[in-house]
Amino acid sequence: MFDSRQNLGKTGEALAVNFLKKNGYSILTQNYRRKFGEIDIIAREGDYLVFIEVKTRTGTSHGHPLEAVTARKQRQISKVAQCYLAENNLFDAAARFDVVSVVVSPNKPVNVEIIPNAFDVY
Repeated sequence: MFDSRQNLGKTGEALAVNFLKKNGYSILTQNYRRKFGEIDIIAREGDYLVFIEVKTRTGTSHGHPLEAVTARKQRQISKVAQCYLAENNLFDAAARFDVVSVVVSPNKPVNVEIIPNAFDVY
């Protein structure tokens, strides 16, 4: 179905962006990279600046995609988010971290879930 994990990830992020837009999020940027990490999507939802990690899988036999956002990954995302806030002078912004899970299984509908405020800043 997918010729690489990278293609699966890109497909998952595209599905996540569509889902987020349908649910009232305004996408500000995608794939915000710094030397020590990346944030998949940065968006606005209401009064919140939202840093979003997208996890895509072809099934849940090896665990749910949300389980892949480990404490280490949370720390990494937090560091990158702090860079974004500093670069854009947004330290007073109300911010949170959401996780979007995308499961793309053969012969099944795509399942997209969002966990708002999934973790706190490290």
